[in-house]
Amino acid sequence: MTATDPALTALAQGWCALSLLHGRIEAHIERALQAAHDLSVREYSLLDVLSRQHDGDGGHLQMKQVADAVVLSQSATTRLVTRLEDRGLLTRYLCPTDRRGIYTNVTEAGFKLLEEARPTSEAALREALDAAASNPELAPLVKAVETLRVAA
Repeated sequence: MTATDPALTALAQGWCALSLLHGRIEAHIERALQAAHDLSVREYSLLDVLSRQHDGDGGHLQMKQVADAVVLSQSATTRLVTRLEDRGLLTRYLCPTDRRGIYTNVTEAGFKLLEEARPTSEAALREALDAAASNPELAPLVKAVETLRVAA
């Protein structure tokens, strides 16, 4: 295989289209969340991930798991948690079974903001997908996103 191999070129073009779609969607949602709720996409994602925790076995996420879920480094995730904690949207506490572990919970104010922001995020996602569907290069990816179901 060479760098000009048609299969590699097609693969690179597919990756570029996927990256373009992701960038457009994220930018559109970012603008909507910032304007309506003073939240970034990353802040919204973090609140959303942490809101799904529960008190059952394995129900609380460690910082590495949170970082993986919001696609950030652990240090960037820690800084993000600190910003949201400073805003009163999150709290941290020591893990009761391992004093080295620190868990993070969404506060009542955080849940309220998340519930207010969720329709904004979902509407912005729909708008971004609808706009992208008119682009022939992105339309197949939009269709894939619309039919994708993640196992619960």
